[in-house]
Amino acid sequence: MYSKFNSLKAAKHVFDQIPERNQASWNTIVSGCVRAGLHIEGFELLREMLVQGVEPNIFVFSSLISACNKSDSLFLEGIQIHGFAEKAGFLADVFVSSALLHFYGTYGYMTAARKFFEEMPERNVVSWTSLMMDYSNNGDPEEAIEIYCRMRGAGVSCNQNSFATVISSCGTLENELLGRQVLAHVLVSGFGSNVSVSNALIHMFGSCGDVKNAEYVFDRMPERDTISWNSIISAYSQNGLCEESLRIFKKMRLANSKPNSTALSCLISSCSTVDNLRWGMGIHGLVVKIGLDSIVCVGNTLITLYSESGRFEDSKLSFLEMSDKDLISWHSMMVSSVQNGQHRNALELLAKLCRTSKIRNHVTFASALAACSVPEDLLEGKTIHAHIIRTGLHENLLIGNTLVTMYGKCGMIRAGERIIHIMPERNEVTWNALIGGFVENEEPQAAIKAYKSMRKDGISVNYITIVSILGSWSAPNDLLKVGMSIHAHIVLMGFGQDDYVKNSLLTMYAKCGDFTSSNFIFNEFASKTAVSWNVMIATNAHQGNGEEALQLFVKMHHSGIDFDHFSFSGGLAASSNLASLEEGQQIHSLIIKLGFGSDLHVANAAMDMYGKCGDMVDVLKILPEPTSRSRLSWNILISGFSRHGYFKEAIETFNEMIQMGEWPDHVTFVSLLSACNHGGLIDEGLSYFSSMMSEFGVTQGIEHCVCIIDLLGRLGRLSEAEKFITEMPVPPNDLIWRSLLSACRNHNNLELGKKAAQHLLELDPSDDAAYVLLSNVCAVSGRWEDVDDLRRKMKSSNIKKKPACSWVKVNNKVSTFGMGDKSHPQKDQIYAKLEDLKQIIRETGYIPDTSFSLHDTDEEQKEQNLWNHSEKVALAFALINSVDGSVIRIFKNLRVCGDCHSMFKHVSQAVQRTIVLRDSYRFHHFNGGKCSCGDYW
Repeated sequence: MYSKFNSLKAAKHVFDQIPERNQASWNTIVSGCVRAGLHIEGFELLREMLVQGVEPNIFVFSSLISACNKSDSLFLEGIQIHGFAEKAGFLADVFVSSALLHFYGTYGYMTAARKFFEEMPERNVVSWTSLMMDYSNNGDPEEAIEIYCRMRGAGVSCNQNSFATVISSCGTLENELLGRQVLAHVLVSGFGSNVSVSNALIHMFGSCGDVKNAEYVFDRMPERDTISWNSIISAYSQNGLCEESLRIFKKMRLANSKPNSTALSCLISSCSTVDNLRWGMGIHGLVVKIGLDSIVCVGNTLITLYSESGRFEDSKLSFLEMSDKDLISWHSMMVSSVQNGQHRNALELLAKLCRTSKIRNHVTFASALAACSVPEDLLEGKTIHAHIIRTGLHENLLIGNTLVTMYGKCGMIRAGERIIHIMPERNEVTWNALIGGFVENEEPQAAIKAYKSMRKDGISVNYITIVSILGSWSAPNDLLKVGMSIHAHIVLMGFGQDDYVKNSLLTMYAKCGDFTSSNFIFNEFASKTAVSWNVMIATNAHQGNGEEALQLFVKMHHSGIDFDHFSFSGGLAASSNLASLEEGQQIHSLIIKLGFGSDLHVANAAMDMYGKCGDMVDVLKILPEPTSRSRLSWNILISGFSRHGYFKEAIETFNEMIQMGEWPDHVTFVSLLSACNHGGLIDEGLSYFSSMMSEFGVTQGIEHCVCIIDLLGRLGRLSEAEKFITEMPVPPNDLIWRSLLSACRNHNNLELGKKAAQHLLELDPSDDAAYVLLSNVCAVSGRWEDVDDLRRKMKSSNIKKKPACSWVKVNNKVSTFGMGDKSHPQKDQIYAKLEDLKQIIRETGYIPDTSFSLHDTDEEQKEQNLWNHSEKVALAFALINSVDGSVIRIFKNLRVCGDCHSMFKHVSQAVQRTIVLRDSYRFHHFNGGKCSCGDYW
């Protein structure tokens, strides 16, 4: 009697006074402990009861199993209860078995739950519904619906909980058609006016984006409970209708329905954008005022609110201030860390969680694996994988899909492929992860093979599959061999009008160089979105059509489509590739005007643009504070310093990056080694190369090896360079041999040069650089017959040398010049200016270096050839047409020769002008007779 009134202390006192305790007495006191939440005491009494030889009844077993569900630390006790129940023969009781079924589902062990269910001798509506709810709660709504279908086939009548669960599962899958079919069964069964079923319908319609029908159900409910109000608020929240959520919340309060933690959590979720952050912060204040800030679910949504709004520190503070945390709290903070690029923080959270007594589930490990998305984190990813196997969660579908994704992003896609073959079940997400991994790892043929396996597996292809496949192809041959066939296949499958697919087709055709087709598809769009414009701008920018990209940027602006950070990144990339500082500055001004200046993605693109256009001063002006920099920000800064000859600053920035806790990646070391290369820092370069793998876990790639070869070659250590090639961790490619051949030209090593050229021509018999560089080596060595022979071979094979050209922007117009160009309207003034410069700088000590004139002519003709170089012609034009004292910026498509470099130094001193020359390798800042490279390039 006392236990029914929760007077447990009195009940225990009475129990202790009983001289002879029978089975009913023991069962009553144990059940009382459990109902009062004293689970541990209940288990202790059970043990004492068993010692006394008293057998518990089925109600005690059911109560204790339910207690295990309510705590995340009583899993082992639940297993023991299962053993006791089996030994006592209580598993035949449908109530005990249903409680055990729900126990396994609560802890996420759905394989064990399903096995237990199939072995149950008797099942009732509670058993079926329990299994449905467990699948639904563990993120497998498809299986919940499958159980519902089996339940109906078995002739078991559904109750309101059954219908509510299956309708909610339809909502989770966003399958409104299936939900409406279930609704027909609901109406036939007479549950149409049931509150819990109506609440599930509101949830289902809201999840499917059908807010109108969600409102319809809500408005016609004969009675509403708190869940009803929460459901409609959630429906608005899910569809981004923040103001409607707040309006219905106001009605809820006017209806004297006291808001609970669920309602406030939904409201906070509806405000989880930068634009609605102020409303979210207002709700946060209300939460504190009414004393619900200690509720776990509210704290969880606050973490998400601040994370989604880009305020990671506030998100972290909300997490730390939570007095009580559940698994969702930890998961939300891990996801927040991943979203904000704080991968190490996510992994540290996993380690802390593992040290608590909380049970980890499949979502825990999926969240942690998302943090292991770069090769540097592969070891951590493998460790988590091992832990997953140890905990028995490796057969979970979500875990399998996340592992495939993780291995793909870490460059170990073959490991991901092996996982797929041992997964007990696969869905479209599984195959899309594998196909995307192959695409990301540049294995297009393997991606096609996986696509075929997916269809053979009976899995339906969706737009994500198509988009991934289209991302595999980027060369003209790819378009003819595969791309156009896939396009035809897309049309046959009915995906031709899907906007995501059309945007991917735009990208594929543009990347493969077929801008006619990409423009045709673009012009066929009924209504062009920002995504469509961004695709066209970005592909044109990255394929070298910078002017077209900027024109598209202007057209997008005139069309009335709002720019986003992708638009600005594309426009800035186009300015970078054109080295057009003025256009880049105009776009940057627009960025600041429209309020995108604080966007880190845009700031990085602006930094990159200024760096590539020769203005490091502005790079430093917009550089974020060290604590706010992403890895990309650090990489751009190191690369900029390297490109402009500030080698000391590049190394200092790298050291600062490490001190700030940001881990370097593949790109970081390319920039760092490039800085050592351009600065002749041989010892530092070799040291950084060896530390890549040993200290930072970064795999040494071909780009890093090219830097080392170039570094050794520039210093004349050609034998070491040759030895390095034989010991490289990756096979040498054309860049390696071209770098070695260039070094042989600079240091007059004909024999090694021939070897390098032979390797180059084996890789590509039509490589013009191999012939030109070897010809230069022969010319420097005075082997003119060999030079003539090489030129005849080039002519007979129809191989043409890439022509040198330079360009300069003066008065908002770009002028381009070739070698000895006489086509410009001001040609007479240009060459007269060159003659004047020649006389002026000879007086300052300039002596022509005719070793760079690689023709068998007399010295006078060689000198004349040198003065025809395109960068000299561009310089004369700029001096004629620019304002005195302004900076002259010249760009050349090939590396500047030694004589032009010397001439530019003397001119900068003679005319007192700063001249910035960007060649194909780096920037040279000439001022007062000196160059930023220190004459080492």
